[in-house]
Amino acid sequence: MIKMAGKIYIVGIGPGAKEYLTIKSIETVKSSDYTVGSSRAIELFSDVQNTIAFNVKDLVDKLKEGVELAIDDNVVSILSTGDPGFSGVLNTVLRISTEKGFPHENIEVIPGISSLQLAAAKNHIQWDSANIMTFHGRENIEDILKVIDNGKVTIALPSRKVKDMAQFLLDNGVEKTRPVTVCERLSYDDEKIVSTSLEHVAESEFTYMCIMVIEDKN
Repeated sequence: MIKMAGKIYIVGIGPGAKEYLTIKSIETVKSSDYTVGSSRAIELFSDVQNTIAFNVKDLVDKLKEGVELAIDDNVVSILSTGDPGFSGVLNTVLRISTEKGFPHENIEVIPGISSLQLAAAKNHIQWDSANIMTFHGRENIEDILKVIDNGKVTIALPSRKVKDMAQFLLDNGVEKTRPVTVCERLSYDDEKIVSTSLEHVAESEFTYMCIMVIEDKN
């Protein structure tokens, strides 16, 4: 039988640097019985109680453990990079909660700042008029071809290496001179923003922590 006093907070932690944490996220983690997240995410918080760290391979198992702790009448914070609703863990936690019978009304989402929002800000883009796309965990990369020439700038979170995304666009007829800005490791001390051509991006190496800003052909 589910204990109704348990609570899950899905906490957006921003793009990675501590200064992008919200006061709400800090206070929520501080008051939680358990905090579940990657080691990098947990280290952002200086006042945290019991922690459960996960990596890519055991992510789902650790999220299940967090839900089970909430079922046992604990307050649990689950940390999600950026905003939980954009390439975050929101859908996964909701699915696990449904499977285990934990009520969704006992789940609260604390929004955060996504790296996509930060990329838009860095490039002076009114992002509500841009194509916003994420390919994390998705194989249908061809979806970007439907919007790449619709008159708007495209801000994309690649699932593969940035150079692979660039090569895919070149292979599908996007001109090699198309202006592209790669925003790498946003908010970190070694943040790098490179504006160049699609062809040059396809020939370059970047870390996996990148956002691509692709200009319209016009």
